[in-house]
Amino acid sequence: MARIALDAMGGDDAPRAPVAGAILALAEIAPTDTIQLVGPASVLERELQALADASGTDRAAFARDRARLELIDAPDVIDMADRPSAVLRSKARSSMIVGLRHQAEGRSDAFVSAGNTGAQMIASAVVLKLHEGIRRPAIGTLFPTLREPVVVLDSGANVDCSAAELVQFAHLGAVYAEDLLGRPNPVIGLLNIGEEEAKGNAVVKEAHRRLREAKLNFQGNVEGRDIPMGASERGPIDVVVCDGFVGNVLLKFYEAVAPAFVAILTRHGIDRGALERALSAFDYAEPGGAPLLGVRGVSIICHGKSSARAIKNAIGLALRAVESRMSEHIERRLADVLGALDPSGAPGVPGAPAAVTGSARS
Repeated sequence: MARIALDAMGGDDAPRAPVAGAILALAEIAPTDTIQLVGPASVLERELQALADASGTDRAAFARDRARLELIDAPDVIDMADRPSAVLRSKARSSMIVGLRHQAEGRSDAFVSAGNTGAQMIASAVVLKLHEGIRRPAIGTLFPTLREPVVVLDSGANVDCSAAELVQFAHLGAVYAEDLLGRPNPVIGLLNIGEEEAKGNAVVKEAHRRLREAKLNFQGNVEGRDIPMGASERGPIDVVVCDGFVGNVLLKFYEAVAPAFVAILTRHGIDRGALERALSAFDYAEPGGAPLLGVRGVSIICHGKSSARAIKNAIGLALRAVESRMSEHIERRLADVLGALDPSGAPGVPGAPAAVTGSARS
């Protein structure tokens, strides 16, 4: 039995999209799994009643679903204008903080939010804590390719990274690929401006050296053009490592690819519906969200514009992370390789990522 806490006040279309997404998810998850809607109780009750009153709603089915929803009152709301570093003090009773604390206290198993990304990152690191040895958490985002999706991290949590941190990201991404994508011994690539070992800046070159010595299936440097292919000339790739500045630029570019192609090709008379179906893998709603890797628990970051379908899929992702015990796997992996991760530096301060884009969305 898994309990997924959902930030019902997070996102551009909250609480409508999160509440509707929770109802959609209940139809797909096991009967023993529950969803905890976190937010102002009166607001959530009104939204649930509005859904029940909607035209075409099967009231009997809705009543059964409602019985599997737990409402957790959280009167404060974090908005996108709030400074991430201040919300722990100023909005301790917000849906985000209350939801994360429920997990930290063992009353839920995962947390999902489409709210303020920077706030979720810092709150997750402080409330859930970081795994021992982890300096900074990273956002692991699935990128569609001609093969299978690849995990790209960091996709926006940390603008500047050291070589040691890039190696940590590789270990985190490897566990994600193993547990959630079912890929044993995943292939790791380091994003660079060329495949040659001597290419790149000093940080990337040092990361390359360390990755060669790590307990990983490291392919070497990969280029931006390799990501849509899902492979380089040396073979398939499962995980791509980069800093959060590069990763977030790449993510935002990816998000624009499908709409741009659809617009261009429809001008030439190609059926829009067929194109949108063909390019559906590029829709951020498909994976639903991205896990913040490196925290002790499950914290899923969703796009601020998440629809009910996106929220539903993010709940499914959270459930898979819980069922695979991904956080425990990361803990074991780090314990096994801790001495090689960063022999020259102590772990960073939990909850203090050095830089946040504030808009990293999966």
